[in-house]
Amino acid sequence: MSLASETRDGILILTIDRPAARNALDAATQAALLDAWRRFRDDDALRVAVLTGAGETAFCAGADLKEIGAYYRSMTPVQRRERGEREPGLGAITRNFDVRKPTIAAINGACLAGGMELALACDVRVAAEHARFGLPEVCRGILPGAGGTQRLPRALPLGVALEMILTGAPIDAAAALRWGLVSRVVPAAALLDCALEIAARIAANGPLAVRAARDAVYQGLALPLEAALRLEQFHAEPLRTSDDAAEGVRAFLEKRQPRFSGR
Repeated sequence: MSLASETRDGILILTIDRPAARNALDAATQAALLDAWRRFRDDDALRVAVLTGAGETAFCAGADLKEIGAYYRSMTPVQRRERGEREPGLGAITRNFDVRKPTIAAINGACLAGGMELALACDVRVAAEHARFGLPEVCRGILPGAGGTQRLPRALPLGVALEMILTGAPIDAAAALRWGLVSRVVPAAALLDCALEIAARIAANGPLAVRAARDAVYQGLALPLEAALRLEQFHAEPLRTSDDAAEGVRAFLEKRQPRFSGR
């Protein structure tokens, strides 16, 4: 199996398991990821997903270069573009597919090319101290085509993002933390525990509220502030009369942890 899957208390842990290939994504792994993300999206019992790579060398080195050349030769640029407009992107979540639940990338080593784009498509990123981040596509005569040119400038200051994209040079975990590309950097041995701690805190919250808050953030990013504030109220109003909101108030008054039902 090129993708390992485990569930813990409403948390789905996905591990890209091709360490000999630096966890690069071949067709089989792509298909397994798409199936896993669909299961995560459709299963109400699963509230948060953590994505990581096997071993300590690489989170993901991107698309498997042994297959990518054949893919490029199999279709014309127009055919590839039309196909790309319909199908999920690299790792399934980089284009045309939204799980509409929180995802956390636990970056355990090199996070390069499509692997970097896969991490950028996750909502939260935490990294091991030895992790490296880069989009080296221009060094190979191509560009980051799985969201890198669009998501990285939204995650970093424009000049920093452009330097990474145009030089192809990687940055280390300390720089990634300094620029806000990741929210935490921890020793490698503590990485998965760190990601699971964040996931558990999210999973303990009202699932309707978590999903609505996530939707509001992403849908509002491209809007002027006034329109985004209206959008926020659109998402907020239905929650106020939900069973979960009533349970949240009861739990607060009774000084106990809430037991959310997702209704």
